Amino acid sequence: MEKFINNAPFALVLVFLVIGFVLLIKGADFFVEGSSSVAKRMHVPSIIIGLTIVAMGTSLPETAVSVSASLTGNNELAVSNVVGSNIFNLMVVIGVCAMIATVNVAKETIKRDIPFSLICAGLLLFLGIAGFGDKAGMILGHLDGVIFLGAFAGYISYMIKVALKASKEGRKVEIEGASEEEIRLISVPLSILFIIGGAAAIAVGGDITVDAASRIASDLGMSQTLIGLTIVSIGTSLPELVTSIVAARKNEVDMALGNAIGSNVFNILMVLGIASAISPVSLITENIIDLCVLIVFTVCVWIFAGTKKKIGKIEGFAMVALYAIYAVYIVIR
Repeated sequence: MEKFINNAPFALVLVFLVIGFVLLIKGADFFVEGSSSVAKRMHVPSIIIGLTIVAMGTSLPETAVSVSASLTGNNELAVSNVVGSNIFNLMVVIGVCAMIATVNVAKETIKRDIPFSLICAGLLLFLGIAGFGDKAGMILGHLDGVIFLGAFAGYISYMIKVALKASKEGRKVEIEGASEEEIRLISVPLSILFIIGGAAAIAVGGDITVDAASRIASDLGMSQTLIGLTIVSIGTSLPELVTSIVAARKNEVDMALGNAIGSNVFNILMVLGIASAISPVSLITENIIDLCVLIVFTVCVWIFAGTKKKIGKIEGFAMVALYAIYAVYIVIR
C-alpha cells in the first residue's frame, strides 16, 4: 500500500487519507460494539465495560496511527499524533462545547483527573528526555512502554474500584457508555464479525493514514511533526468534536471535560505505551516543546475549571483562541 500511495496522484492520496480516517473511526465503533456485547453476555458489569472497552475505543484510532508510524520509522508522527490529539481534545472540543453551553465540572475532575493527566504528561516529558532504560536520551524504549502500560493498568484498576464502590453506596456513577441501555446486545456471530472486522479496519486504516500523511508531508514540504499535530490529530479527534457539539446543543455536557481528560490519559499511557513497547519511538525538540504547551494548556483549563466549578463562554472562547495561536505557531516555526 505504501508503494501505491507514494506513486499515486496527490488528489488520490487525499482520498486515501479520508478513507484511512473512516476505516479507523468506524472500525473502532464496530470493535467496541462487538466487544461490549460479548462482555455484556458474559455478565461483565456495565460500569467496567464503560471504563475499559468503551473508553479505550475512543483511543483506538490514535493507537493504530502511532503504532503504524512507529513500526514504519515515522517516529515524529507517532508522538505528535498523540500530543496533537490531546491539545485538540482539551482546547477545541471543550472550548467549543463551552461556547455553546456551560460545561459543569465534577469535583473529581478538578481534584483527581486533571492532576493525574498532568502527571502523565510530565512522565512522558521526563522519560522522553531522560531516556530512562535506554542507552540514549530522547527515545521512548521498550522499558518506557512497559512503565506506561503498568501505570495504565493501575489507573484502570483504580477507576474501576472507585466506580464499583460508588455504585454499591448508591451514588450516581456517570461513565461514558456505561449504562445498560447504551450497550446494545447483538448475536454472538455478529459480535465476532464486528470484533474481527473492526480490528482489521483499524489496522488497515492506520497503515493507510500513516502512508498518506507521510506522502502529503513530503509533497507539501511539511514535517512529520506538523502533519501529526494538525491533519492527523484533528482527523482522529473529529468524532469527539461532533459528539460534544451535539451534546452541547442538547445541554448535556456535564461529562465533557472528564471524558476529554480521560481520553488524554489513555492517549499517553495506552497509545504511546503500546507503540513504544512494540518499537522504540524517538522524540525531537519540537515534541518536547509541544509537550510543554500541553502541560501549560492543561494548567490553564485546570484554573478555568477550578475557579467556578464550570467553564463558560468566555473561558471557551479563550481556549479556542489559545489553540488558534498555537496552530499558527506550529505552522510558521
